[in-house]
Amino acid sequence: MSLQDTVSAERLHIGFFGVCNAGKSSLVNAVTGQGLAVVSPVKGTTTDPVQKAMELLPLGPVVIIDTPGLDDAGGLGELRVQRAKRVLAKTDIAVLVVDAEKGICQTDQELITLLEEKKRPYIIAYNKADLLTEPPPLPENAIYVSAAAGTHIWELKEKIGALVTSSKNQRRIVADLLSPGDLVVLVAPVDESAPKGRLILPQQQTIRDILDAHCAMAICQDTEFRQTLSSLAQKPKLVITDSQAFERIAEETPPDVMLTSFSILFARYKGDLEPLVRGAERLSKLHDGDQVLISEGCTHHRQCGDIGTVKLPSWIEHYAGGKPEFHFTSGGEFPEDLSGYALIVHCGGCMLNQKEMASRIAQAAAAGVPIVNYGVAIAQMKGILARSLQPFTILGAE
Repeated sequence: MSLQDTVSAERLHIGFFGVCNAGKSSLVNAVTGQGLAVVSPVKGTTTDPVQKAMELLPLGPVVIIDTPGLDDAGGLGELRVQRAKRVLAKTDIAVLVVDAEKGICQTDQELITLLEEKKRPYIIAYNKADLLTEPPPLPENAIYVSAAAGTHIWELKEKIGALVTSSKNQRRIVADLLSPGDLVVLVAPVDESAPKGRLILPQQQTIRDILDAHCAMAICQDTEFRQTLSSLAQKPKLVITDSQAFERIAEETPPDVMLTSFSILFARYKGDLEPLVRGAERLSKLHDGDQVLISEGCTHHRQCGDIGTVKLPSWIEHYAGGKPEFHFTSGGEFPEDLSGYALIVHCGGCMLNQKEMASRIAQAAAAGVPIVNYGVAIAQMKGILARSLQPFTILGAE
């Protein structure tokens, strides 16, 4: 996968925040070198977060996000502020844009407090610095810039790059579980919901990670799994299956071969496997009328037999022995108030970056609501969760 092909979920997300007319949009355009954001002296020109995936030297593949002013007023303004703050959930690095002549205001300080609470690295960019006669000294995480004059824009990008280097997390999907020369079998069922002519993103990314580990792999559908195993001269180190085929593949996988799913691998890749495993315990304790949220990080056309809206509700009802009430969200939609839910069942999050997935899990924890993802939930309901966790050292699984 080239840098140009890097998916948004794997790109560094840089959010630009600040009050109205601090020059956020002008600075975004200066940093990106293009007219990404609409610029106007009229207060509140940016009405919704605007994001763009791009190559940004010296940083590489990034997503740049321009947000509405944090001091926008009125009923509509309050909604815009809420959307701007929601961007924090997926922000890896924040740039707080401050009018250099006016300095940090109360709204700016409130954002700084929020960034520090959420442990988000940030830089304060004092814009319009060309209007100052004698700029006072700044702390290490601040810089004077001028979007209008184009000064210190490269230095701002260098500062962002330094934060990237210091906070970089070398997460792997599966490579750290393998040794060079190992063989992995991937099970990728092709049904009505499968994309035509291509593999889904988790499968593509897993394949690349296996190649990077200098391992070999065999790929088949679930209907050809037994035949594929018997044709191999080398016993596989690991079998990775689509969650929907979990039960069948578990029955046909030798007990001395490790088994897991793409969804469980991605739960670990996002850094959130342990709370999702704990959340699986709630599935057997659901009762009639309990509110269950089923949330997906992407949007796609729903088809007959859709896993999120059809299969999972049916499996959960059968496993729980009751009739919970199901609610559904997708894409960037995720409720602010989770307190009414007995359980959240989330997709693998392949289209969400690590920060946003972790933020959703933290939000559930703060509300006291258990959360589990598709793969972990299915493994729990099929009675094979302990085996699917064998490759990992978590919660005492062996």
